[in-house]
Amino acid sequence: MAKNKNANPDEMSFLDHLEELRWHLIRATLAIVIVGVVAFVFKDFIFDAIIFAPANADFISYDLLCQLAQMVGSDKGCVNEMNFTIQNRTMGGQFNAAIWTSIIVGIVVAFPYVIYEFWKFISPGLYEKERKNSRGFIVISSLLFFMGVLFGYYIIAPLSINFLANFTVGDMVDNEFDIDSYIGLVRASALAAGLIFELPIIIYFFTKIGLVTPQFLRKYRKYALIIVLLVSAVITPPDISTQVIVSIPILILYEASILISAFVTRQEARELKRAQQRAAKKQ
Repeated sequence: MAKNKNANPDEMSFLDHLEELRWHLIRATLAIVIVGVVAFVFKDFIFDAIIFAPANADFISYDLLCQLAQMVGSDKGCVNEMNFTIQNRTMGGQFNAAIWTSIIVGIVVAFPYVIYEFWKFISPGLYEKERKNSRGFIVISSLLFFMGVLFGYYIIAPLSINFLANFTVGDMVDNEFDIDSYIGLVRASALAAGLIFELPIIIYFFTKIGLVTPQFLRKYRKYALIIVLLVSAVITPPDISTQVIVSIPILILYEASILISAFVTRQEARELKRAQQRAAKKQ
């Protein structure tokens, strides 16, 4: 490791790059493990105050949705009680739930550091101007990810839990959800939203390497709308109002991605023009 630490990226062999990548992955994994261990120590707080919070009728999201429903003259959005219980049916079920939840917490909390290690690996291969223009990559991508996780936790998860908890096919059937099923829904809602909120970052880099253009994004906007509605239908219960609520921020992200792509394209056009002017002056 010491041999390649200060090596010139242009002079490094393929095996040297693999060795460098290995150490970045080790440090990122170590950060996740450390945060995961801390999360396991505080598992009681994490489960009671965070994981199981949307299972209570007094969860903050239900109060806000109730107020929103009352503003439009309806009380259908109000939650008075949650008609389900959470059970564990296996010997190691609760222990496995604690382990995997701690790992997920480690991934979420350590996300900025993971992105930092990823950036440290790819940044030597970029030009100085590209590194300068992408200086805020770690901060912006982390903020978008955390915003997505919070959106998934406070909006998607409660809406899904409320719908599924109150949906029945008959009075003879009681809702007794397995702990893995419940945690899986909360986890999927938060992580899926976090990754979806990274769309502007993805579009930025796709534009830089020439895979997409703002014209392409505008041309296929209507198809993107259909995809957004399909994604919303997959990650939310089959309720139109819920799907609309989830679709709005995704559509905003798509429009923001168009603006980002247009900005990158204009910036590259100006740089190309300056380069041509400098070449003309030398001639």
